[in-house]
Amino acid sequence: MKIDAERIQSLAALARLELSEQEAKAMRDDLDAILVYVEQLDSVDTEEVEPTAHVLELATPLREDRVRGTLSVDEALRNAPAHDDASIIVPKVIE
Repeated sequence: MKIDAERIQSLAALARLELSEQEAKAMRDDLDAILVYVEQLDSVDTEEVEPTAHVLELATPLREDRVRGTLSVDEALRNAPAHDDASIIVPKVIE
């Protein structure tokens, strides 16, 4: 599969990247090689292969939930860069 320069520029714009001509050519060559490899993988017969999220049988390690003591207000505010008597002060992010 061939990727054209226009597609590379479109992808670069979506990723907020500014690519020089040399970088765009290198990116196009790399993506072409990746897509050729993916096309090879598409030709592999996977009809009898069961879908899986991981190649190894791994259990998700879980720890037992335990109730622990909580921090006092003074302890919680001790390392806060800005705070009042009961709250951590953070920059406003929603108008």
